Amino acid sequence: MMERLGAEGFMRELCNGFCLLMDVSIGLITYESLKRNTMNLGLNDLRDDELIYMLAEGDLDGDGALNQMEFCILMFRLSPGLMDGSKQYMDDVGLIHFQP
Repeated sequence: MMERLGAEGFMRELCNGFCLLMDVSIGLITYESLKRNTMNLGLNDLRDDELIYMLAEGDLDGDGALNQMEFCILMFRLSPGLMDGSKQYMDDVGLIHFQP
């Protein structure tokens, strides 16, 4: 997917995914917004405990919700195929500069 979209296009798609799932009033993905929006997207088969686990897995600052950066990091972590070449893509969009 990254090869097709390029680094900037891929990051734009991640941001679009975040916007689809977030609570627009606070700009975060909460349990309630995740539950509501996954149902709207036809992902009704996700159980409550799976949604809670997803939030907990990505919540790096411990506030119980996902901000945009936490969401993007979680998507990279949950998609092993995305890790192939991720250093170069992250460097291309100026997000991370890895040190050897």
